[in-house]
Amino acid sequence: MPSQRAHRVGELIQKEISALLLRGLNDPRIGFVTITGVEVTPDLHLARVYYTVIGDEAARRNCAAGLKSATPFIRQQLGRQLQMRYTPDLLFHYDSSIDYGNRIDSLLRDIKRDEDDHD
Repeated sequence: MPSQRAHRVGELIQKEISALLLRGLNDPRIGFVTITGVEVTPDLHLARVYYTVIGDEAARRNCAAGLKSATPFIRQQLGRQLQMRYTPDLLFHYDSSIDYGNRIDSLLRDIKRDEDDHD
């Protein structure tokens, strides 16, 4: 369980990165990205940033490469906006929970359709 401070810092980081992405980065690989969560270590030195992106596997790979490339800039902007003594290192991770949920919905629809066909 993260500390209250780490949780607050994570929320601030999520808000600032989301705002930065809305303003746009000069990297065409970073398209429609949503920051779904941020987990910050208790010592505030590392932030795992979870994101989703609209598109296929190629769009995901391109976005991941774009975010990796933009990480130093994003970190610099975070430091400037949040005025923290130390800005955490950022690790971006694709959040597959939405894909997983869509797959479950698809399976449930298939089951329902099969039941309706057999009635």
